[in-house]
Amino acid sequence: MVSDILIEIVTAIGRFLLNPLIYIAILFAILLGYSRVKQERKFFNRRIIWGWTELIGQWKYGWLYALLISLVSVGLGLTVPKAFLMILIAISALALLLFFINALSPIYTMGLATLAIWAMFQYNWTFSWWKISLEGVNLLAGPIVTITILAGLCVIAEGMLIRRIAMKVTTPRVEKTKRGMQAIVYRSRNVWVLPIFFVMPGNIIPADFPYWPQFTIGESTFALVLFPVVIGFSKLTRKELPALQLPKIGRSVLMLGQVILIGGLAAALEPVIGFITLALGVVSRIIISIFYALQDKTEIYAVAPSSKGAIIAAVLPDSPAEKMGLLAGECIRKVNGHSIYTENDLYEALQLNAAHCRLEIVDRNNEVRLTQHVIYSNDHYRIGLLLAEPRDI
Repeated sequence: MVSDILIEIVTAIGRFLLNPLIYIAILFAILLGYSRVKQERKFFNRRIIWGWTELIGQWKYGWLYALLISLVSVGLGLTVPKAFLMILIAISALALLLFFINALSPIYTMGLATLAIWAMFQYNWTFSWWKISLEGVNLLAGPIVTITILAGLCVIAEGMLIRRIAMKVTTPRVEKTKRGMQAIVYRSRNVWVLPIFFVMPGNIIPADFPYWPQFTIGESTFALVLFPVVIGFSKLTRKELPALQLPKIGRSVLMLGQVILIGGLAAALEPVIGFITLALGVVSRIIISIFYALQDKTEIYAVAPSSKGAIIAAVLPDSPAEKMGLLAGECIRKVNGHSIYTENDLYEALQLNAAHCRLEIVDRNNEVRLTQHVIYSNDHYRIGLLLAEPRDI
């Protein structure tokens, strides 16, 4: 029994690597990194974050959530129909190809896949050319419960990723305001892949994959499928700094996931609750997106040039500025005792004492603090700071 399951896991991983959605997601992450670096060089003449950050983060941050969801999925024996996974591949791939990053919220993709299955069942649709059919599938007989629970778990994972990880790939850009001024806005675009083990009824596998290993529980046979659930998130922030706004969005999505999960559990008593939960989940996720988008329809910018000093737009990784704890949105009033307002002022003030840097900072709470750092020959010549100031755009 144990050896059969181990063989099945290995085989499932092999089949996972044949899934075209994986390679579409990888190419998409590479494209995101390329376009981001191009934008950074356009506005600041230098790369801020390594170009492969999106690709590495796509796999680095989702595996733990995938493992936890897989344990729940396999442990509780939450079976999903093959048609659901096939349609989920098509929806996710289409969203990636069309660059609809925010359409990759699990509640959207899984909700649409469920709607497609319902339509197939209602109107007797089949896609024999893609080997999709609903033979032996009855949404009201159990799959709707499983799908709703899995959707809730994946939305919880989405909220946690937005709350904790989305900030790692946030980059500034210069935007001209309606008044003709220039300000800094921040773009966060992330696509994460969660490799999750799903349980499928074994009797639907042999027709297409007769050598697919299976295991038996009682009189029923099952097969494990390692499936890439793709989660996307994109946000442009203006009024609030990403470090303040993205955790709020993450908490809202996390709470939504918990509600969907509760709805999935309730669907075990009355399956119709599952359909209602998915529909309300889609509407609620749209409301969350619209609410935070409307907050940024404003002439108030969190980061813009100021007469009070030089406003930090970004801090380069592993730079003296990062080691000093400087943050985007803070205001530098003085460097080595001299007032500064632009990057040229910063450079000239640093040259007054090439071996040491003393800064007077006004933080995000309008409190003044002093910080200092020893400057080494291999450090960035402007200590790793990008400042908000008028630029050609």
